[in-house]
Amino acid sequence: MSKNPPARISGIYRYPVKGLSPEPLPEVELSAGRTLPADRRYAIENGPTGFDPALPTYFPKSRFLMLMRDERLAALRSHFDDTTNILTIRENGPVAVQENLETPDGRVAVEQFFAANFTDELKGPPKIISGGGHSFSDVAHKVVSIINLSSVAAIEDIVGQPVDPLRFRGNFHVAGWPAWGEFDWLGQTLSVGDVRLKVMKRIVRCAAVNVDPTTAARDLNIPHTLMRRFGHADCGIYAEVLTGGRVALGDAIAAEGSRSA
Repeated sequence: MSKNPPARISGIYRYPVKGLSPEPLPEVELSAGRTLPADRRYAIENGPTGFDPALPTYFPKSRFLMLMRDERLAALRSHFDDTTNILTIRENGPVAVQENLETPDGRVAVEQFFAANFTDELKGPPKIISGGGHSFSDVAHKVVSIINLSSVAAIEDIVGQPVDPLRFRGNFHVAGWPAWGEFDWLGQTLSVGDVRLKVMKRIVRCAAVNVDPTTAARDLNIPHTLMRRFGHADCGIYAEVLTGGRVALGDAIAAEGSRSA
């Protein structure tokens, strides 16, 4: 029997609006074949895309306001209320806009905020879009993303300064795996209580991770550093929810057939 303590879920985050700030959760209820509830439920269209909310389909993130290109988004602090559908955006502390994203007037007010404050980033009129259970993820397949905190610590050692795990905008943070150990689970199934997650692929990082989520400064070049050091720019894994259920902070996560992961 392994003497190592089991790896555990140390952080749970969702991103209701693509490109805006994360929301920490104490627990979440997952459903098979779905993302976290309300994760990337909305996006801010950067000029017309032809997105049809009645027939939502995948579009590349370049069609939206997003951190890879638009680092000033990281300076905004946002919160979405599931009960009221109200999005609150704070800028340097005070509330800049607070509106219901499920009403036409509310969407227009939020769009006007971005039109007035992100002129240099916009290629066309900003528009709040959504489509039922659609998620504006960076990948077409509905998945959850998992970040290994030991891998983030290894990146810190390489760059010689602290690296906030929130740079990687993952849904689950895991403590207890060895650095880069998440890559060992490709094709395998992870269990968190009754929840089953099939690991699908490694996450190739883009320039979004170069942006400090607190200061909004583009102060590192992590993909380049990883490529130079390891020959890849990957950190984290995508997994499909096979069996839904509740996941909470502190829950053990393990590969099926192993005593600890």
